[in-house]
Order: sequence, then C-alpha cells, then structure tokens
Amino acid sequence: MTPTLVRHHPHPASAPPVADACARARDWAEIQERMLVPLYEAVYERLEVGAGTRLLALGCGSGLALLMAASRGARVTGVDSDHARVELARERLTPATPWAGCPRGARLLEGGPGRAADPARAAYNLVTAFTPIGCAAGDSEGLTPALEATVPLAERGAPVVLVGWGPPERCATSAVLRVATRLTERLRAPGVWRPARRDDLEDVASKAGLKPDGSGRVACPFGYSDTESAVRGLLSTGLFDGAVRATDQAQVEKELTEALHPHVRRDGTVWMPNVFRYLIARTP
Repeated sequence: MTPTLVRHHPHPASAPPVADACARARDWAEIQERMLVPLYEAVYERLEVGAGTRLLALGCGSGLALLMAASRGARVTGVDSDHARVELARERLTPATPWAGCPRGARLLEGGPGRAADPARAAYNLVTAFTPIGCAAGDSEGLTPALEATVPLAERGAPVVLVGWGPPERCATSAVLRVATRLTERLRAPGVWRPARRDDLEDVASKAGLKPDGSGRVACPFGYSDTESAVRGLLSTGLFDGAVRATDQAQVEKELTEALHPHVRRDGTVWMPNVFRYLIARTP
C-alpha cells in the first residue's frame, strides 16, 4: 500500500476499542508470534543474515523476527499497520532504557513500506513478509501492492521472502481455521478459509514483478500450555475477525474450543503440527 496496509489477513469492519486492541497485541506477542520461530531461523540461516544485512520487514508484528535478525548483527526496520503491535515492537527493540546487546539503529514504523524510505540510509538488501498467506481467500490482496512499493527501496537483486501455509493435510491447524469459514458464511464475507495452493507465493511474486529464486518448507508446530491460551493466540491472528462479526466473541471462542479438542494432549497442552512454505524472490 503506499499502500499503507501491510498485514495480509482481513481486518474488522471497524477498529476494536483501544483496550481490546492492546490486549490482542499482547496475546500475539506473548502466545502466537513465537510459533514461526523455526521459519525465521531457517530463512536467516539460508540467507546468511548478519552484520551486512539491511532488513526491511513488512508486517513486522511485535518485532520478534526483527529481534532475532538484530541478534545476528542485522540493521533492521519494520513496518506494520497495527498500532498496538508496533508499540510492542518498539518496547522490544528501542527501549527507553537500553539493555546489554540491545539492537542499535532499529526503526519501527506504523504504516506501509513508504514510511521506510530514508535517503540517508543504504538501500535494503533483504525484505521479509513473514505473515503467512494461502489460508483465506483474498489474504494476499494487500501484499502485492506492498511489495511493489518496496521494490524501489531495495537493492537490485535483493532477496524478498514470502511465506505461505502448507498443504492442509500437513497443517493440523487447517481444521481449526475452518471454524472461521463456517461462522462467516452467513455474512458471505471475503477472506474465509480455503486450502493453500501450490503456486500461491509464486503468483504474488509474479504480480509484484519479482523473480522466484528458491523455496523451502519448515515445520512450525503450534503448541500452547492449555486450551484457553490456544484460543487467545488464534484470535490474536485476526483470522477470526469475520467470524466474530458474523456471530459474537463468545460463540467463536466456544466453537474454537470444540475444534481444538482433538489436539489436546493428556497433560492439557495443545499441539498442532504444521508445515509452512517460504519463497525467496529477487527484486528486478
């Protein structure tokens, strides 16, 4: 967007109350965001992220992936349209009282990639879009224009990392995500669950003028201490916003709890194996 929307899942028709938005952002940061850590690590290892990396993260969330890159020596910038998540990212990466090893020069910006332009800085040589696409119709609509706006900010041939859900048969969470579809159908709203397609990421890259240059798959199980934490974590993704509008919060929580039942282990923890796919594309 210069385009300003860089989060790729459907948004509520109206913004939630500030307190609710902050609580959901906290749930994201404390429960859900860590689920993709194996993916972040695999991508950073493959691309040899380090002291020479100038990273721009689209949809940076509350900054965990940026913190991991910064710990490798990368110079990081993140943009996100979610105010509450950006504030949490700032707490992590630009604290009022810096701690030992605190990242230097990190920038966390609310809005789209256009906010990340800085003539005083060298062009970015790595762009990441770690918000997975491919589980809901239309969930990549905001990503293509965001990537198009990012290309002028990056070096020629810089890698751009896109992420998508794996095949439903390898993603236990797919069955839980169908709850959103069932509840949202009465609104006939866009963005309901659909099976991931093999070429989802390549289609987005092609539309943005990027050239695919390799891909990989990473196991990222979703594990929670209990069902309540699982429900809070999943709701924090925004993937169930349409279902909440179609029914109400209590109904969505009830049906999510029921859908999670097959994944509850004897000790009360919740475990859902998943596989995510990433694509490395290059800027023209």
